[in-house]
Amino acid sequence: MSFGAMKKNREAMISKMTAAAEQSESKTKNYNDDRKWKLTVDKAQNGFAEIRFLPAAEGEELPWVKYWDHAFKGPTGQWYMEKSLTTIGQQDPLGEANQKLWNSGFDDDKTIVRERKRRLHYVSNIMVISDPANPQNEGKVFLYEYGKKIFDMLMDAMNPEFPDEKPMNPFDFWEGANFKIKARKVDGYRNYDKSDFGPIQALSDDDAKLEGLYNSLYPLKEFTDPKSFKSYNELQARLNLVLGESAGPSASAEAPGMTFEEPKGQTAEYKPKANIVDNSADEDDGAMSFFANLAADD
Repeated sequence: MSFGAMKKNREAMISKMTAAAEQSESKTKNYNDDRKWKLTVDKAQNGFAEIRFLPAAEGEELPWVKYWDHAFKGPTGQWYMEKSLTTIGQQDPLGEANQKLWNSGFDDDKTIVRERKRRLHYVSNIMVISDPANPQNEGKVFLYEYGKKIFDMLMDAMNPEFPDEKPMNPFDFWEGANFKIKARKVDGYRNYDKSDFGPIQALSDDDAKLEGLYNSLYPLKEFTDPKSFKSYNELQARLNLVLGESAGPSASAEAPGMTFEEPKGQTAEYKPKANIVDNSADEDDGAMSFFANLAADD
């Protein structure tokens, strides 16, 4: 654009720049992943839906994957929302900082650790059977992110407590069962204790339909792919920014002081050998979207 044209059209540029900024902001604040399904709840935090957990996708061994993350607001007003490197068996700067505070013996330090605790997330493929609040979702395959309470219900179905209960694979096409999610608010938190499985039944008698469904499953490996995690140094820099602390010497993922081992009876979870509080995710499926929107406003 020539100088003369710029001078002549400078008023029009205001509208153009404003529109561009609004478009950019709307893209930046879109944290929705169309692949993910979330339970819709009413003002009282009650919600109901019926879903079917689906088997592992081709090339994957398990029908679920799990990862840890942190989400808290620092004294600077900025949010720390990052996946924890402990997911992939590596040292994590916030995990180390939390361990140091927890071991200090001071109650105030333990309170800080609880406020910035690790959160455990599981992800599986599901088909929505019934979604009264969003009927357009019914019959479709989604990714579903859930917490330890629902995961424990899945494990209980496969390993029942009493001998008169028959083990059931809730991820099976033919001998699985639909899962009725019943959410309510208890003591300020979302609670799923009333959720349960329906009778064992085939998802469909048509193998061709089931094969098409199988071919539409989403791979889960992206959630634990090391490439999807920030490096130790990147996380340390972000943590320093959120806490308002000056950066010290260059942090190293090989820093001594913590070793990791695989806990007995579990296959993909790593914890420090030292004493550290182990917190699972809140059972609020919408928590991360809420955090993300707040962070965008910083």
